[in-house]
Amino acid sequence: MQNVKVKIFNTGYLLSAIGLFFYSFTQIDLGLTLSRVSVWQTAEKFFKSIGYFNRPMSALIFIIITLLLFTFYLLILNNIRKKEISRKTIWSLIIATTVILTFSYNAFSYDLFNYMFDAKIVTFYNQNPFVYKALDFPGDPMLSFMHWTHRLYPYGPTWLGLTVPLSFLGMQVFLPTFFLFKIMISATFLGTVYFISRILQKISPENELFGVAFFALNPLVIIESLVSAHNDITMIFFAMWALYLLMINKYVRSTILFILSVGTKFATLLLVPVFVVIYFLKKYKREINWERMMLLSIVSMLAAVFVVTLRTTFQPWYLLYVLPFVAIVPNKYYVIIPTVIISFAASLQYLPFLYLGNWDSPVPSILFWMTIGSFVLSLLSTVAWKFKKVLR
Repeated sequence: MQNVKVKIFNTGYLLSAIGLFFYSFTQIDLGLTLSRVSVWQTAEKFFKSIGYFNRPMSALIFIIITLLLFTFYLLILNNIRKKEISRKTIWSLIIATTVILTFSYNAFSYDLFNYMFDAKIVTFYNQNPFVYKALDFPGDPMLSFMHWTHRLYPYGPTWLGLTVPLSFLGMQVFLPTFFLFKIMISATFLGTVYFISRILQKISPENELFGVAFFALNPLVIIESLVSAHNDITMIFFAMWALYLLMINKYVRSTILFILSVGTKFATLLLVPVFVVIYFLKKYKREINWERMMLLSIVSMLAAVFVVTLRTTFQPWYLLYVLPFVAIVPNKYYVIIPTVIISFAASLQYLPFLYLGNWDSPVPSILFWMTIGSFVLSLLSTVAWKFKKVLR
């Protein structure tokens, strides 16, 4: 019976991920055609008709997929707590989900197109993206479906070093370049999961499988890392790799990887105090409370989320800064409960746009109250869980 439940929950999660894969194509920009093959164009027209011309249905489908993903996610986590599911099964599910969603469309963000164009400025136009922006090349066909064409390159040199070779390999053909970028970002997602696993093996082996699944199967994480393909996951990959190397006393390599992380997207610079404290504790052979170090990392990355939110506005993928460190302390209910609730609310941040087709008023107000509501609900749920434990 237990094996049957595990198969049902895993199959349900995987089918929901496949549903997300297909749903992503409803958001293909109206100015973009992915292929000139007539069969594909017919299918693409069908998907676009749902996303752009039947928005209530599109929003309903998105809600159903999101609810299914979170439902099966929680059921799988519960199975892991009961030790009813194997390590091999979880990793198979993670890898299968990664492969499927790597080939999805970047439905909820245009950032991937900006990554591609930044590299194209180097490989095709032979110019510096720190100086030239997309609007400086008005004849380029990508401008017909890009957003944020007025901004200069905002990331670090690491990201350019990773993406320029992909742009060369893509030979300026859109689809190969698109999937090369997605494959690379998906690889860093899997790398992040791998180093979460290695870190947990060293400091909390009994929680390894739960922590890995808690991060890797979180629907918000797979949406932002595998579907939208944000480079935040690449930044975090280098940070987690650096942290693991620091734990095993590979200080030079750890420093190099940490610099690569900061050189991707700067936010992990706020982890410097944590890394410095760990280094000196190890140098002077002091006992390290790893749980405390991870909680300090969570606070540091929450500060990073706060800073970038003040600079622009809150975006769901900013939570990728925090979630890997949360996964390393999966035995703390006051961390886990808020994470699940806030992840769910953040996933639904796309819903008003999917229904209305714009980010105009009242969408900002709706998103603000969704965010506040998730924090309040997190607090109340955490307190209720604490009282439940006390009364037992």
